Amino acid sequence: MKDSFSDLAYPELLVKREELRKQHRDARFNTVVGHVDNPVLARTLRRKIARLNTLVHEYEIGIRVAAATPSAAATPSAAATPSAAATESAAATES
Repeated sequence: MKDSFSDLAYPELLVKREELRKQHRDARFNTVVGHVDNPVLARTLRRKIARLNTLVHEYEIGIRVAAATPSAAATPSAAATPSAAATESAAATES
């Protein structure tokens, strides 16, 4: 994708959306006044805002969830670690 917003956290998405809304408002104003450097800028900003709105909505309805804390992700769960009995039985069958 041209602008990858998917790696941003929910609060960062909200801040970025407000920045882009302000830029879009300024671009529209400059178009009316007649100071247009890039006539396609308003369209690209509108599309970026739509992408951000989609991601924000995904967070709100629960499709996309906030990332877990790094300490919780680093510790393996009990289900992921093999038990001592399973390790002993596997070693016994190999011998």
